[in-house]
Amino acid sequence: QAQLVESGGGLVQPGDSLRLSCVASVYSGRALSMYSMGWFRQAQGKEREFVAELNGNGDSTYYAASVKGRFTISRDNRKNTMYLQMNSLSPDDTAVYYCGLFRASVFCQGRGDQDDYGSWGQGTQATVSS
Repeated sequence: QAQLVESGGGLVQPGDSLRLSCVASVYSGRALSMYSMGWFRQAQGKEREFVAELNGNGDSTYYAASVKGRFTISRDNRKNTMYLQMNSLSPDDTAVYYCGLFRASVFCQGRGDQDDYGSWGQGTQATVSS
């Protein structure tokens, strides 16, 4: 369906910020704006969990309770890129962060359901430690 490449992870201290990026290339040639996208994360030894997602033009956004008010999801379809601005980071935010692209027929409703997604990136590690 698409190739997704994340970047921007790294090692930061508690209270710091990181900005993740996800560049998408849709194989069908369809405009990226036709697809909702989102971020999930997976901490070591834990299952992958929902972080945030947004619709095709970015005007509807949804967040997990654990990140609401600290993280901001956005996208720039002209650059085929989605972002995750992460502020006030804590050690609990340490994880591999994955970006995902919705299946073409699925409407983004903030369910945070991995089954809504058709493509995933390889992940980028974010580590928060003093």
